[in-house]
Amino acid sequence: MAGMNIYSHANIVIVLFEVVFASLMVNAAAKAPIDMSTAILLRVDQAGHGDFNKIQDAIDAVPSNNSELYFILVKPGTYREKIVVPADKPFITLSGTRASNTIITWNESGGIFDSAALTVLASDFVGQYLTIQNTFGTGGRAVAMRVSGDRAAFYGCRILSYQDTLLDDTGKHYFKNCYIEGGTDFICGNASSLYEGCHLHSLSTKSGSITAQHRNSPSENTGFIFLGCKITGIGAAFLGRPWGAFSRVVFAQTYMSNVIIPQGWDDWQDPRKQRTAYYGEYKCYGPGADASKRVQWSHRLSQNEAAPFLTKDMIGGTGWLRPAPTNFKRRPGSIATVADENN
Repeated sequence: MAGMNIYSHANIVIVLFEVVFASLMVNAAAKAPIDMSTAILLRVDQAGHGDFNKIQDAIDAVPSNNSELYFILVKPGTYREKIVVPADKPFITLSGTRASNTIITWNESGGIFDSAALTVLASDFVGQYLTIQNTFGTGGRAVAMRVSGDRAAFYGCRILSYQDTLLDDTGKHYFKNCYIEGGTDFICGNASSLYEGCHLHSLSTKSGSITAQHRNSPSENTGFIFLGCKITGIGAAFLGRPWGAFSRVVFAQTYMSNVIIPQGWDDWQDPRKQRTAYYGEYKCYGPGADASKRVQWSHRLSQNEAAPFLTKDMIGGTGWLRPAPTNFKRRPGSIATVADENN
């Protein structure tokens, strides 16, 4: 080694760089789907006319660290299953035909991380046209869905329980045209999430809270944004209370029925959080949107203040939200189009 000249050193460095670069490219290729328009189709049918009778069996059939899209089509029925999408199975779409007739149901109370009917730990997950419910009732924490994977999107789903209905735990998430129902803290967690065109229905009869966002630091880019949504209910409810000291929730262009308590927001019996929580409203309307009795520590946002919350930029959605696949592979070498599957 003592006699090696500078050119030999340079050649070794170049070779090592090429090896490392090639390895990185292989790993990147292995993690990214090759064709975003084509998915491997797995069908779930309780009547035995699909590839699987249970949803969990279809998820288990997806290979670990898969690099292709998987589309699990769930035929109408009520599926009494406790379902987990593991962290090592990204790029899965779980789809019903209509939320009204494709139902995932469970009945369990306990910890918010353990009781969910559907737990999503994987990244790049899509759920659509499903009802996801926990039927335990009002006696304790009973999560319908826990979302702990990054880059998850939900379309046209119904998410139903009473306490802690949706644990919107961590990651960047998007909810479009979903119906979410509960009585106490029924949208909770520390994700960075945009809810667009969603219907929130409160079952609270006294002073339950719709949201309990868990942001713990001003450096965390997390929070819940409700854009163009609708709030209804049967009694009286707060818009939110701070699970975390720096809890952040914004309602924009949202209809609020008279279910909303006039002060709007609750400090969870900790006045110190009034200085750190960020609760904002922008161009909301309806009887529950009257600002005259709102707590002084909430914010009536100007157009400039609201602007960052009116797009998908906070969740980086333009970089990861994907269109539905148009082609489906039922088996190697066989392609089925959407039209074929609907017949």
